[in-house]
Amino acid sequence: MADPSSYRPRPGEIPDSPGVYRFRDEHRRVIYVGKAKSLRQRLANYFQDLAGLHPRTRSMVTTAASVEWTVVSTEVEALQLEYSWIKEYDPRFNVKYRDDKSYPYLAVTMNEEFPRVQVMRGHKKKGVRYFGPYAHAWAIRDTVDLMLRVFPVRTCSAGVFKNAARTGRPCLLGYIGKCSAPCVERISPEDHRELAEEFCDFMAGRTGTYLHRLERRMAEAAEEMEYERAARLRDDIGALKKAMEKNAVVLADATDADLIAVAEDELEAAVQIFHVRGGRVRGQRGWVTDKVEEITTGALVEHALQQLYGEETGDAVPREVLVPALPDPVGPVQEWLTGRRGANVSLRVPQRGDKKALMETVQRNAQQALVLHKTKRASDLTTRSRALEEISDALGLDSAPLRIECYDISHLQGDDVVASMVVFEDGLARKSEYRRFQIKGFAGQDDVRSMHEVITRRFRRYLAEKERTGEWTDGEEPGAEPGAQADPGAAAAGLAEPPASTLTEDDGRPKRFAYPPQLVVVDGGAPQVAAAQRALDELGIDDIAVCGLAKRLEEVWLPGDDDPVVLPRTSEGLYLLQRIRDEAHRFAITYQRAKRAKRFRSSPLDDVPGLGETRKQALIKHFGSLKRLRSATIEQICDVPGIGRKTAETIVAALARAVPGGPAVNTATGEIMDDTEEPGQQTGSPGEPVSTGAPDERRGQER
Repeated sequence: MADPSSYRPRPGEIPDSPGVYRFRDEHRRVIYVGKAKSLRQRLANYFQDLAGLHPRTRSMVTTAASVEWTVVSTEVEALQLEYSWIKEYDPRFNVKYRDDKSYPYLAVTMNEEFPRVQVMRGHKKKGVRYFGPYAHAWAIRDTVDLMLRVFPVRTCSAGVFKNAARTGRPCLLGYIGKCSAPCVERISPEDHRELAEEFCDFMAGRTGTYLHRLERRMAEAAEEMEYERAARLRDDIGALKKAMEKNAVVLADATDADLIAVAEDELEAAVQIFHVRGGRVRGQRGWVTDKVEEITTGALVEHALQQLYGEETGDAVPREVLVPALPDPVGPVQEWLTGRRGANVSLRVPQRGDKKALMETVQRNAQQALVLHKTKRASDLTTRSRALEEISDALGLDSAPLRIECYDISHLQGDDVVASMVVFEDGLARKSEYRRFQIKGFAGQDDVRSMHEVITRRFRRYLAEKERTGEWTDGEEPGAEPGAQADPGAAAAGLAEPPASTLTEDDGRPKRFAYPPQLVVVDGGAPQVAAAQRALDELGIDDIAVCGLAKRLEEVWLPGDDDPVVLPRTSEGLYLLQRIRDEAHRFAITYQRAKRAKRFRSSPLDDVPGLGETRKQALIKHFGSLKRLRSATIEQICDVPGIGRKTAETIVAALARAVPGGPAVNTATGEIMDDTEEPGQQTGSPGEPVSTGAPDERRGQER
């Protein structure tokens, strides 16, 4: 625990101007980012008597080891920089809203030649029109299914589209009239794009004009006694109206607005957002956060606005944003929103009428979300704390291991040997810091040697980062004898790490290998634990505990002990170690399978010098399969555009050298697959180990 007076800036050093400040811990990791209208006045509040600080603020300033600041011209610039740094550094003491799920959007890929309607999650892409977010993906599919009757836009994937174009046969939707089948040129690219634009206009709320147009066409068809066409138009109108009924009108005058409500207590806060477009609720989302700092409702709203609109521009920022409390001051935030939209944005608290009534509904949703979250998490907080305390007591640690790293080795009978590193902080997985390793130092199966290599590589990067940030002043690497030279064998084995100049330029980011754990867990028994401890000793690291969790009896092994530590089967500490070990195993075997699948997708054409991916695809497209290409003559291969006689002769020779293997087998169904697929395509799970034994019996083949 640091004393804030040890890093307090001297009087007169802090400027009296707007800016953004960062607190860093002893490892140079950014733990808090804040903005201020006056840096001098704001930072002075952190360096008063500790007894007068809020408990969360006191925890932050005693964890920090330094503070730095950046001066900007206006409060709007400070707001923008604060958002950028919070997103970049992910500080542990800042308010960060956590989505309880990845919300799906209805997306139209207008950046493609033939736009596609699909469900999308995650980051938004340029050139794609988004509608939502929706609470459930099935709600999007139901809406799209109704609208495809009127707007038969393409919904298939790129693979299905290319296959239909190659065979000249559309998919099922093309046959039943729910796709205009641009894959077989039933519609021109221009007409299909116009159809997609009409779909987007309807989803954006411009429904009245299109419905009137359909009703007029239905009446004309009835007058001309084309009753079948009139009936189809009638059904189209019914489908569109049914799709519209899914979103009831809540605000008059086709209002575009976002309503944000906050429910909070002393420790946590829940935020709910309703997206209203064209007077209808088009989407809903919710966030929950720990209140790791003393914060007002207005400040919570400000952070929510930053997360909601930090990467949005144009119409994605509505004309009106309704909130329960205004940030203080409100001017910079409103100016920032106006800049994101490119037009004036009204940020206010609703006082009366329909908007206030709808805000009350959003508030009830926020309150229910907070209650549900606390119900789910109440036991979880207690359980995780107890688990960390049990691990600390069992292993004889000075304090609870708040950061735990676990390592596992995976291979298939000695091939494709890889390793995984997973990170748990405060008993929860921190997936952004997971890492994968390829074993480079040797070939074959040796779990103990592999573990030694992985631990050495990981903590050599940690030591290099410490040296780069200036935490050592003697100029010598820990663990090395004075005047000792680097081990050339380590470099030859692939253990040497890149110099510090190749690491991350900006320190403080929660990335790479910059932060040490309090506990290293290895998947295995005494040999693996001894290898990990030996690697740390060789590097001169003596402040990190090591243990291993053996699978057979779930016993915990410590370095140098002849007997394991046996935790009770009902122990929360053992359960947490098992979860961490299983997560490391899952992450390792996923990587190992991906490498194996890539190796199985190799083709004899890969060995032809000078034959790139484009010409390989042209060959397969021309002949239809690798099997037919094998039986082709040199003259037939020369007919492929871009293939000369010399290249054709090389291709024939390469295919002659490659002996075709036996028939591919779908291990999921037992079906024998014909060799008619393009290189790189897979059916079922080729390459998976085949076994009829129990899962424990299969571990000898793949781990």
